[in-house]
Amino acid sequence: MSTILCLGIILVGAIVAEKIVNYIKLPAITSYILLGILLGPYALNIMGEGLMASSELLSNIVLGFIAFHIGKNFSLENFKRIGKVVLSISLSETLGAWICVTAGIYYLAHQPLHVALLFGAIAAATAPATTIMIIRQYRSRGTFTDILLGTVAIDDAWGIMLFSICLSIAQTFQFGQASELFVLLAIGTATGKILLSMILGLITAFLASRISVYLKSKEVMLTFILGAILINTGLALYFNISPLLSNMFFGAVLVNIDKKAFRYFESLQTVDWPLYIMFYVLAGAHLEIGLLPTLGIIGSVYIILRVVGKVGGVYVGSTIAGTDSKIKNYMGIALMPQAGVALGLAMLAKVNLPHTGGAILNTIIATTVIYEILGPVATRYSLIKAGDV
Repeated sequence: MSTILCLGIILVGAIVAEKIVNYIKLPAITSYILLGILLGPYALNIMGEGLMASSELLSNIVLGFIAFHIGKNFSLENFKRIGKVVLSISLSETLGAWICVTAGIYYLAHQPLHVALLFGAIAAATAPATTIMIIRQYRSRGTFTDILLGTVAIDDAWGIMLFSICLSIAQTFQFGQASELFVLLAIGTATGKILLSMILGLITAFLASRISVYLKSKEVMLTFILGAILINTGLALYFNISPLLSNMFFGAVLVNIDKKAFRYFESLQTVDWPLYIMFYVLAGAHLEIGLLPTLGIIGSVYIILRVVGKVGGVYVGSTIAGTDSKIKNYMGIALMPQAGVALGLAMLAKVNLPHTGGAILNTIIATTVIYEILGPVATRYSLIKAGDV
């Protein structure tokens, strides 16, 4: 089947799938993943080979958009108000999820240490898009909501940095170079790539803020910001650094140095949704259904211990920050949803680790469907108990 025809089927099919799952109160993202599983090569096999082969290209573009949007949450104004609490909670729950999942995958699921480290790093990520959709749907307002939004933004940043380090370590293991020296070199290399990613984002943001005074119409502004994100992503890939971090830093710096930066984010929202749909559908299409029976213990450990790590980490972090009992008791389960960033990291694992990356991606796709069913319910419950709805 031709690639153009497949794209049309995906976009129209996504609308139909969204309407169907809406009747049973499931989030739209879940419908896109399920549609991808249905159309993929392991089910109806309607998806063309050309489209499947372009998954890496599309995922890099879409993850650049997602990371750029995450960056807008890092304004200094926000951090002056809730920064201490957000930093304390996000660091604790990120480390909590990473430690619990890594230990569980290694000791309970008996997977290699480098695979367990990657699962732990992916477990740190949450779902800002899903969380924002729930907050908008129920018109949630208040301190709990503000802290939740800040936390889901910054813990993805921690997760991406952690994943970059763990991926470098995993590559040394997979290619038979697992000595202490090589592991230290891998950590040093990953740290250097993180710093370079931030520098690239900083430079792009500075140039964008200078050029913005010449952008008068909405159409020109949209064209410019699309090009800027693609250039930033392309340069990051060319220099073998993280396009996620560079675009996140691009958005974060831009929102702090340009008073009119929100125009960029608003204009981007007019065109990015169809790309998100294709990203989620293609992610679902990569699920190898035949491998699901062998993933039972890994998936179960991942789902349970990620929640344990998030809830426990929030309790520790909020205790250190001296927050009230509502945040201690309910913020952890509000962080249950997991979607775009986790899928993107898993797809990067598949590309960079040909021997083990496929199993990681399968597990994350399967668990994402479960998290996107149960997660929104948990977030809504937390917002109600916090009194913000």
